[in-house]
Amino acid sequence: MVRGKTQMRRIENATSRQVTFSKRRNGLLKKAFELSVLCDAEVALIIFSPRGKLCEFASSSMDDTIERYRNHLKEVQTENSSSVEDAQWQHLKNETESMAKKIELLEITKRKLLGEGLGSSTIDELQKLEQQLERSVSIIRARKMQVYNEQIQELQAKRLVQTQEKIDEQRAMLQMIECGESSDVETELFIGLPEKRMKIDRQK
Repeated sequence: MVRGKTQMRRIENATSRQVTFSKRRNGLLKKAFELSVLCDAEVALIIFSPRGKLCEFASSSMDDTIERYRNHLKEVQTENSSSVEDAQWQHLKNETESMAKKIELLEITKRKLLGEGLGSSTIDELQKLEQQLERSVSIIRARKMQVYNEQIQELQAKRLVQTQEKIDEQRAMLQMIECGESSDVETELFIGLPEKRMKIDRQK
């Protein structure tokens, strides 16, 4: 009789599920025992049934095998951590070397821009340096003109403020003078009555 291929999905029927569990469990325990005997392997098998019943098999001591497993995990984690640290260190080392090369190239370019170390430069390199210097001079001149215009505008603004302050001072002085003259005129016009003035003059 040809057996059909078992579908890997949960068995809905509870009775069939329990029967299958018992058969597969026994087969698994048998395979674990055979593996430990035939291959001299340290085997530990732990199974919990759907109802929570524990089934286990150990070729030696279950506790010793579990402790060995935990120690092995720690060693693997330590090795992985060391591998990660080594990879990070190598990456940092490569970055440092790359940065050092870039700094060296910048120093060489800087010396060439200053007119130093041009003996080994080719015609193309010298032309590129010349073009770069011309661009730099143009940028510097543009910035110089911008700063110059800004300073002129600031001076003009200061002069306008100073001129306005002088004008305000002159206006204030004129107002003070005008106020003084008007007070003198009023004093001469309103001192005493005309009759009293005449009497005073006759007595003199």
